[in-house]
Amino acid sequence: MLVTGFPAGMFQTNCYVLAHDGAAECVVVDPGQESMAPLINFLNESQLTPVAVLLTHGHLDHMWDAQPVCDKFGVPLYVHPADRYMLLDPGSAIGPALAPFIGGMTFTEPETVVELTDRESLELAGITFGVDHTPGHTQGSVVFRVEVDPQSAVVLSGDTLFAGSVGRSDLPGGDHEQLLRSIRDRLLPLADSTVVLPGHGGTSTIGDERANNPFLSGLGGA
Repeated sequence: MLVTGFPAGMFQTNCYVLAHDGAAECVVVDPGQESMAPLINFLNESQLTPVAVLLTHGHLDHMWDAQPVCDKFGVPLYVHPADRYMLLDPGSAIGPALAPFIGGMTFTEPETVVELTDRESLELAGITFGVDHTPGHTQGSVVFRVEVDPQSAVVLSGDTLFAGSVGRSDLPGGDHEQLLRSIRDRLLPLADSTVVLPGHGGTSTIGDERANNPFLSGLGGA
């Protein structure tokens, strides 16, 4: 399976593309600010066409180019209902310090929006995505689990879990204790070998985070 990503925009948000080897279809996750051009270049070079765009949460830096990507390819956007309001009103969720970045800008929803459900499985481009609701960074944060092969898996953790850190909880809708519970209940039970693909920064594994992440000390988990 092809799993690739690149950081985009002033926030250096990781945009990911997933596809089966040799397939013509793919899934795009978190196309943030200034991700459109490099994403289109990659898709053209790889001869891939998206069938869906997934959002780990609704913050502006993760969904900035979601509507343009969805409308260009005529594909649906998947987002948790608790974060859907951010598609139209991103300024209300990023706080007064960041709101000036989008002063005067207008955002719209893609033509088709599908609301995610906790614990559901999505079959997209021949890939099964497990969906886990992980509120705390935002109330609609989710992570996506994908089995790459029988021996390995990845989790797209958005801004819930990073390499050596966790997501901020000081923006509207954030709750630090809830965030830690989400990590304890939904991420730490995963196998140590599970690769963590976060919304910012480098990759890690569940085992490394369980052992070394100072924010997770004492949380436990299977």
